[in-house]
Amino acid sequence: MLKIATLALALLGTTGTGVWAGPYSDGETQLRQAYGAYRAALFLSNQGKEPETEAALGKFQAAWSTLATQWRSAPPPQYGDDPKLDATLTQVSDIVRKAEGQVADGALAPAHETLEQVRYALGDLHTRNGVIGFSDRMNAYHAEMEEVLGRNYAAMGSEAGAQLIEDAAILRYLAIQIVQNPAPEANDPAYQKLVDGLAISAANFYDAALSGKLPVALAARAQLKPSYARLFAKFG
Repeated sequence: MLKIATLALALLGTTGTGVWAGPYSDGETQLRQAYGAYRAALFLSNQGKEPETEAALGKFQAAWSTLATQWRSAPPPQYGDDPKLDATLTQVSDIVRKAEGQVADGALAPAHETLEQVRYALGDLHTRNGVIGFSDRMNAYHAEMEEVLGRNYAAMGSEAGAQLIEDAAILRYLAIQIVQNPAPEANDPAYQKLVDGLAISAANFYDAALSGKLPVALAARAQLKPSYARLFAKFG
């Protein structure tokens, strides 16, 4: 339960709740718009769709270039004192260029892995500056989910049950954070169904873990990634 408490403090201890005003809000809106193009490129590269990935990367590169130019001369107030801002802007630009080269070579899987680094770079930007948004909560869920998906519970013997319950409890907590802190686009007709899908999959996994039946828990685990991916692709 220590891990759950640590996650709770990390999420609740940050500033920025989505109630932004003026330049602060404008900065986060601009970042989120660029992130939407990035999200599309990440999702499409994972599906092996080369022309679509190339187009999405082009949109992200253009949006990021504009953002970086503006922020270097007049950063939003939440990042005004960040000594690593320029390095982050450059880092993301470098990642995009590398991914574009990989896509041009038809290497979609490596490009996808390269693009994952953008998620971490922007997460670090927010963390350093005490900002948390919908994508940060989605990324926290994703990181924990990937650990859960990679866990070999069958090899844990008698410890599997306790580990399953702990993992499922953490995912359920992170899913609740997503539900309770909606995306800026929550009024979109597609939003509620997708966020409910993620919440239900996390709740089902938790209930299955409590059942003590490993096959049931593993079956519920298999539903975690599809529900996350659907929400991430459109709103994450």
